[in-house]
Amino acid sequence: MTLFATAKVFLEWGVAGVCRAVARRAWALAVVAPLVAVPVTMQRQLAMPAHEAPAPASGAVEEPITPLPPPPSADALVVSLGELLFRDTRLSRDNTLSCASCHDLATNGAGGKSRDIGLDGQVLVLNTPTVFNAALVFRFNWEGQFRSLEDQIVASLENPQIMGTTLEAAAGRRNTDPAMINRFKAAFGQRPDRASIVQALATFQRSLTTPGSRFDRWLRGDSDALTAQELRGYALFKSLGCISCHHGINVGANLFARHGIFHPLASPLPERLRVPGLRNVEATAPYFHDGSAPTLQDAVRRMARSQLNSTLTDEQVEGIVAFLRTLTGEFEGQPVRGPL
Repeated sequence: MTLFATAKVFLEWGVAGVCRAVARRAWALAVVAPLVAVPVTMQRQLAMPAHEAPAPASGAVEEPITPLPPPPSADALVVSLGELLFRDTRLSRDNTLSCASCHDLATNGAGGKSRDIGLDGQVLVLNTPTVFNAALVFRFNWEGQFRSLEDQIVASLENPQIMGTTLEAAAGRRNTDPAMINRFKAAFGQRPDRASIVQALATFQRSLTTPGSRFDRWLRGDSDALTAQELRGYALFKSLGCISCHHGINVGANLFARHGIFHPLASPLPERLRVPGLRNVEATAPYFHDGSAPTLQDAVRRMARSQLNSTLTDEQVEGIVAFLRTLTGEFEGQPVRGPL
């Protein structure tokens, strides 16, 4: 079993494991127990001082990050209906909020606030994660309570702080709208009901992938896609141990971890979180579950100190940030961007 498959198994049990060899030190540092095996090629890289770490070879077989796949094929009528529902404020109890109210598809799929406001002016507890590429995660929401996108959609619709409705009520409203009835009949061959609403929303959200990042181009063999600084930043990202939690298709979002291992990171609760994915991270400030890091540089410094017990130099921070900016993809032909 590979490092990443092994780590995922352990971390799904709530027992996370990461090892990091620091420059010129012959000891392994347990970030979250237990220790997992590291492939020989990565052992050599991790044991090397950060300033000597070579730029990785384009298209290397053992790269721990993989390019985004194309969105799954889907019926265009279902996708279109799902988008209409995603933007429909009538999905909320009082007709004031839609999914797009917190997940702005015109910008970063999330918004730009540390907290969003739910129904009746309630401040939501956790920072809103982006909906872009969210269908590729292994669990949904910061605490990973939901195993399927469909379960997460139902929970959001029925959450009294968010949409505050029921699927039955949502279906009933749509069954009073002749235009909406026609859309459902065209997509599903039937009138709106609980199952078809959830299926339409899930199908649309699965289409919200953001391909076209420069890093994916480099992974696919374009050796000119990244600059020397960006390549050094990626090598440092691996040699420091960031890659232990942020790997795979979403550069994270595929395991659980505790935060504040060596030093406090952000709000202490929840103690265990689903590791966020880093695609489009340049555009999704503020950072962390409490939205307490206003800039990417601040987030990188705090993560290194809290999770790796490392104090980074300005040069190291800028190198890692340069790499992270290469993870920005495109949506509807335009680069994902932060809120205006």
